[in-house]
Amino acid sequence: MINKNEKIFIAGHRGMLGSALCRNLSALGYSNLITRTSSELDLTRQDAVFQFFNVEKPAYVLLAAAKVGGIAANISMPAQFLYENLNIQNNVIHASNFSGVKKIVFLGSSCIYPRDCSQPMKEEYMLTGKPEPTNEGYAIAKIAGLKMIEYYHRQYGLKGFSVIPCNLYGTNDSFDPAHSHVLSALVKKICDAKKKGDNQVVVWGTGNAKREFMHVDDCANAIIFLFENYEKNDFINVGTGEDISINTLAELIASKVGFKGDILFDINKPDGMPRKCMDVSRLHRLGFRHSISLEQGIDKTINEYNNLEIK
Repeated sequence: MINKNEKIFIAGHRGMLGSALCRNLSALGYSNLITRTSSELDLTRQDAVFQFFNVEKPAYVLLAAAKVGGIAANISMPAQFLYENLNIQNNVIHASNFSGVKKIVFLGSSCIYPRDCSQPMKEEYMLTGKPEPTNEGYAIAKIAGLKMIEYYHRQYGLKGFSVIPCNLYGTNDSFDPAHSHVLSALVKKICDAKKKGDNQVVVWGTGNAKREFMHVDDCANAIIFLFENYEKNDFINVGTGEDISINTLAELIASKVGFKGDILFDINKPDGMPRKCMDVSRLHRLGFRHSISLEQGIDKTINEYNNLEIK
């Protein structure tokens, strides 16, 4: 049983998932959440991280901090994605182990499964093939994080597990075209086209790639559920178990926005993995299911973008 008054360090609390974890933990009565901005604590610096752990001595760690971005960012900055994420993970997991943390939860990503993975992707399919080349730097870093959790438990007894979320979207996601995820990028592109009166929008790839989307609040609730109830030292998929093609997603957003123009696909741009749908049967057997439908989540995201534009 977790004492809700004990210190929980939320690494990456300003990000989309980290902020959702903070909101939802606070709503559940967790009263001692520890956070630091990147200017207050540079997680890529080992000395700074160790000093923080020595002073604050958190009982639990939720490691949501990472350098993240969409397909364009991953293609253009693979070294940066690999270097920064490895440093963040290495420092936080290592410090957690040697400062007596009771449990750590590491956040991975569905993009770490092999590019040509059988669908839906089961946990046992991990490392059965090569990752998607367009996000290989990020994927290799995240795979290393999963293995650190596994090996630090095996060698030192560190308690913890890793979560593999599907594609996330929702509150506090970035709408910056250089860094946004696919659903938020499409919402911005189509909303902007509607406002400008454009007669077409151009989307990367063929439109045939399929993705699984989960609202960030559902994902945060799943992680908290596992944090409170899951005692194994492995990794587990978190998602909806349902996917949709990028073409169908774009059409759905267009219908909700009221955009009547053409949706064109730039086939000279990459699709990324052809399909990413996860097997979430383990999560369902444990007793958790998502509650926000894709249509409800898209409505929320459109409203959030429009409100952001007004401000």
